[in-house]
Amino acid sequence: MSAEFSQPDAGASRDLLEPIRHRRPRRLGDTVVTHLVDRIVSGGYPVDSVLPTEPELCEEFGVSRTVVRESIKLLEAKGLVKAIPGRGTRVLEPIGWNLLDPIVLEAQIRHDSDLRILDDLINVRAALECDMAAQCARVITPEQAEALAEQANVLTETLDEPLRYAREDVVFHEMIMIASGNRLGHAIIHSIHAKARLSSRYNGDPSREELVQSLAEHRQIESMILQGDAQGAAAAMRIHILGSWTRRRPGIHGALSGGAGSLDALE
Repeated sequence: MSAEFSQPDAGASRDLLEPIRHRRPRRLGDTVVTHLVDRIVSGGYPVDSVLPTEPELCEEFGVSRTVVRESIKLLEAKGLVKAIPGRGTRVLEPIGWNLLDPIVLEAQIRHDSDLRILDDLINVRAALECDMAAQCARVITPEQAEALAEQANVLTETLDEPLRYAREDVVFHEMIMIASGNRLGHAIIHSIHAKARLSSRYNGDPSREELVQSLAEHRQIESMILQGDAQGAAAAMRIHILGSWTRRRPGIHGALSGGAGSLDALE
């Protein structure tokens, strides 16, 4: 690919960077990193292109060379660039980008024009949460089972309050992940799901009919877990996660393609 790229619009950059110059020095590095990550992920700095020089970045962001150098090191740690002495700092292939890094993931979701990253996120979430639902059915304590049943009732009570229902939905899933004892899986889902929920394309605008369907799916998950049916809990969770995304994914008709699988295959 070409090592050349178009410089960001000067006027737009000045407007965007104006708040940076008023931040406390210890926050400048974070701000510079966030802007550079956004430009790399959006394609403003294409793969194999060379980032502006240190003096150019210092001038653009109004920061010292120390701040710029620290920012480049952070970009390297995130897998986005590689600084080569005498050759500049080059943008690396997306395959090596750390998508579990919150700044990188947030930018990736923001610039996900074809929703591919959100499709991938759903696949990962389904795989992990299905396993955790199964484990939850095996090890849930009586106290946790009672709390989960109460939370399912809260979902029922908030059916006509979409925003509150969405919050209580998150709590329901959190309870299952915590009860499963899979702390790593919980941490991964918590990280990626939190960023996904910032995107309006991920959340959608569910109708009451869709919320009723969602509630029925949650009740099925609850039922399987409380019966101690690990396989049934996993299947119910998979149907719920994939089905919910199928219903709200912008521009989708029918089942998801690719790794997400067809809902017909789950019946």
